[in-house]
Amino acid sequence: MSQSTYKIVVFTLHSSVILHVASHYQLNLNIIIMKAVEIIMIPVADQQKAKEFYLKLGFELIMEAPSHHGETWLQMGLPGKETTISLANFQGIIMETDDIKKEIKELQAKGIEVGKTDDTPWGTFAWLKDLDGNSLCLHQR
Repeated sequence: MSQSTYKIVVFTLHSSVILHVASHYQLNLNIIIMKAVEIIMIPVADQQKAKEFYLKLGFELIMEAPSHHGETWLQMGLPGKETTISLANFQGIIMETDDIKKEIKELQAKGIEVGKTDDTPWGTFAWLKDLDGNSLCLHQR
């Protein structure tokens, strides 16, 4: 009796590679190409107390600066990791994309409402809500 050995190979492709291959073979990829969860916004009552707590957990301060909303933008992350947190007064998940206009068109084609786009010194942002009212945001640098 012979026994077969199977190997499963898992790999990831950068979104630009997928789009290049799709355009070369004239494939219509009706997919959203979000690169990563960039920032998870955590609602806090006291930013400074929350900052001290996360510092004790091993987070590092990435940025603390006045924001255009009249509040302080406080962003922290674990050393060497790309996904960060923002200690804010509201909840949200910010997802990085290379082509926010294309993302918005694809979402709208699927019946998902996207709010207005904001151009800021930190990039372009477009907010939307899931079915339970959770805030989601697309961000293009």
